[in-house]
Amino acid sequence: MAKPADTRTAGRKPVAKATRSAAETEKIRAALAARRDELRAEYDQTLSEITELQRDRLTDSAGDDQADTGTKTFEREQEISLANSIKERITQVERALERLDEGGYGWCERCGNPIPVERLAAFPSATLCVTCKQLEERR
Repeated sequence: MAKPADTRTAGRKPVAKATRSAAETEKIRAALAARRDELRAEYDQTLSEITELQRDRLTDSAGDDQADTGTKTFEREQEISLANSIKERITQVERALERLDEGGYGWCERCGNPIPVERLAAFPSATLCVTCKQLEERR
């Protein structure tokens, strides 16, 4: 029995991947690693702020009215949301580093075409070309 064709790759022409020089690869790796380190520091700082807000909430809640309690809860939720966003960006950068090691960095995961250098400069952990990203966002 034949397997059904993968709709993402069916009819797609294989694209010959250009090799990147070792110097270019190391420059990209250094930039991604620096970004990952910046994000980790930002994440650690955000976790510290969350801990501080929790401590303040527990020790300084005597006499709070509903508005004060609501404000503190809102601030805590905002910090948690920010921490989750930073964690997701760290994951994206780590995935880009993996793709760099595997030789797939700079190539669209959906169509296999090269991701424009301008897109990678603006968003170094991009995994989709502009066209595929636009299609994904429309869904």
